[in-house]
Parts: sequence; C-alpha cells; structure tokens
Amino acid sequence: MRFFSDNAASVHPKLLESLVEANGQDTAYDGDGLSARLNGAFSDLFETEVEAMWVATGTAANSLALAAMCQPHKGVICHREAHIEQDEAGAPGFYTGGAKLMLLDGQGAKLSPESVEACCAAIRDDVHQVQPAAVSITNASEYGMVYHPHEVAGLAEVCKARGLGLHMDGARFANAVATLGCSPAELTWQAGVDALSFGFVKNGGMSAEALIFFDRELAADTHYRRKRAGHLQSKGRFLAAQILAMLEDDLWLDNARAANAGAQIIAKAARDRLLYPVEANEVFIRLSTDEAAHLRSIGFDFYDWGAGQARLVTSWNQSVEDIRPLAEAIASL
Repeated sequence: MRFFSDNAASVHPKLLESLVEANGQDTAYDGDGLSARLNGAFSDLFETEVEAMWVATGTAANSLALAAMCQPHKGVICHREAHIEQDEAGAPGFYTGGAKLMLLDGQGAKLSPESVEACCAAIRDDVHQVQPAAVSITNASEYGMVYHPHEVAGLAEVCKARGLGLHMDGARFANAVATLGCSPAELTWQAGVDALSFGFVKNGGMSAEALIFFDRELAADTHYRRKRAGHLQSKGRFLAAQILAMLEDDLWLDNARAANAGAQIIAKAARDRLLYPVEANEVFIRLSTDEAAHLRSIGFDFYDWGAGQARLVTSWNQSVEDIRPLAEAIASL
C-alpha cells in the first residue's frame, strides 16, 4: 500500500513487450529505425513539425532544454518549489555551464504573468545583474495543480515581449492533459511553449523520457549536448521503443486518467484536509504526527511534506480496490 511516488510504479506490460520486439540488431545510438520514427510520431501527436529525442531521465530533459535556451551568464525564471530548483542537484546549472535559477513565489507552485513581468522589470539592464533568458514552468505543478492553456499563453506573452524562451517541465504532462481534456497542442506550442520535457517514467514507463522542441532551431546543438552529457545511449532503440509503445493508442493518456481517478478517490475522503485542489495524481493533506503514524502502522507508505502535511501519489496501476482502503482510513481519522 505504497503512495510514495508514481516513479515507483510498475512498468506497463506493453512497454516490456516493445523491448522484446526491439531486441534485434540495428544501427547504434539514435540511428536506428525506431528512433527515426520519433519526430513523426510526436509531430502527429502535437499537430505540428517537432524535433524529438529520447533521454533517460527527466532531469536530463529539463537541463538540456534549458541549456538550449540559456547561456552560462544568464538566468532561468522558475518557481522556488520547482523540481529544477529543489530536486535536481544543481543539474540545470551544470548543463547550462553556470546559469542562475531566478526563484519566484506563486500559489500551488505556479507562476503568473504578473510575477514574471515584475521579476524582469526589477532587473537593471547592465552587466552587474543576471539577465533572464528563459522561463520554466511545471505542468502539472509540484503541488499537483495544472496550468490551463490560457495561463500558459499569458506567460508566453510576457516571454515573447521580453525575448525569453518558455520551457515546460512535463514530468506529469499526461496527467495535466487528462485533467484538462485539451489537446497536447493546445497546452504547448499553440500557447507559446518552445520546448517540453514529456515525462513517461512516472506514467507506466521504465527508462525513457522525451525532449520535444517546438522551436526546432533549439534542437540542433542539443544533439551534441546530449552526447557530451553522456545521454546518447548506444542502444537507443530500446528507449525509442518504450516511448513509441506509450504513444500507441494513447496509452500515455489512459494511464494518466487512471492515476488521476485514483487521486480523486482520496481527495473525496480527505475533504477539508486538502491543502491544494487535486488536479492531477498528487494529493496534499493536513496530517498530524500521530495521524501519520497511525496510517503507517496499518500499512500505508507516503512522504511527509513539511510539518503537519503529507503527500500521497497515485499511480496508473493502482485499482480502486488498491486505493479505497487508504481513503477509508483517512476518512475515519
């Protein structure tokens, strides 16, 4: 009864099947037939021509995207709770060669156009201050809240006026799309996003994430950066196979819908314990030390999230029967 993280969920059987099917002999690195299909598959999904490449981790996807947008002496505007700030061990600075993360506040770990504009306006245009080059947002956010297309478009308008790139950390992009019911295109390039880290591992994948460039000029040097960073895997066809299996018949979306539905079961039981609206597959609740200890004593695992708070994450492979006992336990506290 583990609700630590969707990173720990099992791999979808269709992905395991895809690995067996890919286990022939083909060109090494990203010259194989499966890797060659990624641009077309993602272009179809996003309804525009994109440049897509596989990487092994979301950290690499985020950092490579930001390195394409931001020179070492510039900065990336993000929320102070953003994954690139809190959970990536300085990787964005490493990959960019030293670019600064410029931290802002915002409810539910979301940025607003007003906060980004105020940040930019306060920076003097001289050599003594770091100049921003990009904005990075997380959808769904670190507190499980989603950016709607119009919110993304509002941020993109500020970025365009200021000459900034716009990156979306989509570790749970599938969950955001499932909640909103919009198309992937509406939530990304049509709203002004330049690059997307498209997460699969949290959503039934095993060891492959996708980096999508809507501004295809940003992709050219990224192929070299990926190699230099140690992420050009020799047998890249196995990463491509996983991603293509997730895209087939919208498996990525079905898995996200299942995880989101599980979170709603817990949310209904938690009621006024909820700290944030539940808009994806993460539930943040008020929970005393004694209450948390009680839940753990009867077999539930989850993360504490600050004093008197807990985070519960549902996964694609957890059924109603898996989740209902936790919901009932919370309701009975």
